[in-house]
Amino acid sequence: MELIRGLHNLRARHHGNAITIGNFDGVHLGHQAMVRALREEAARLGVPSMVICFEPQPQEFFGGDQAPGRLMTWRDKVEALADCGVDRVLLVRFDERFRRYTAQGFIEELLVAALGCRHVLVGDDFRFGCDRRGDHALLTEVGPLFGFTVGRLPTLACADERVSSTRLREAVAAGRFVEAESLTGRPFAVTGHVVHGDKIGRTLGLPTANLLMKRKVLPLRGVFAVEVLGLGGEPLPAVANVGTRPTVGGLQARCEVHLLNFRGDLYGRRLCVVFRHKLREEQRFPSLDALKAAIEADVVAGHRYFAV
Repeated sequence: MELIRGLHNLRARHHGNAITIGNFDGVHLGHQAMVRALREEAARLGVPSMVICFEPQPQEFFGGDQAPGRLMTWRDKVEALADCGVDRVLLVRFDERFRRYTAQGFIEELLVAALGCRHVLVGDDFRFGCDRRGDHALLTEVGPLFGFTVGRLPTLACADERVSSTRLREAVAAGRFVEAESLTGRPFAVTGHVVHGDKIGRTLGLPTANLLMKRKVLPLRGVFAVEVLGLGGEPLPAVANVGTRPTVGGLQARCEVHLLNFRGDLYGRRLCVVFRHKLREEQRFPSLDALKAAIEADVVAGHRYFAV
């Protein structure tokens, strides 16, 4: 799969694609169905399949810290789309200039002039352009003028409810990880590189790996039983705290992981943390001693959950 980072990296060889457009946050079953349908049409036309997505996501651009919690970093999203078999991902920077695109301008300047698209596939609730005029009907109207066809994929349902990033986000936030996995086909996980933190866990005798979270807002908070991948062939049991650490006056959301049966230097390693079970909500404690007692209880609960 080819990743094209930014419109400025488009070349003449990128002309002629079957395209779909969206946030693809979580790459859930609905997104996966979209990619399958896109690949089928691309194969019929004999052209590459391309997913166009945005960084930051539009809701993050407009909402900042008030935006919904992000399910995936752009890197994890691209890797998931690659696993789905898409040929190209175009990662477009969503900034003030891009925000001003009208629906017609988006079609003429990006889809036609920059990409020479042959087919556009959209969902039944898809909208684009600062004027919100961009939808399946407009694409169908102008497609014959610019030489591309248009397809629409109906909403996918699971357990009689619409599959969406919003539903997935709600399941993750509530700690319903079995439901989240049913919406994506894989366990919910976050990835990040281990960086130096405040060393508070070490002073309490409970060292943690502090993962760098490259997102404005995390989709969940609390203390969880997790499995850690990236330290050998087998997943390792651990307990993770996700949140701002109110007891020590933290401001930035973090994911701090205490591995139950591992000791070693993890700095710089890229880890994948798979969430299995919510142990409790994050809370403020009156003292570091009370915090230490709570963490020790969390570790005991983690051992009990994994039976290790």
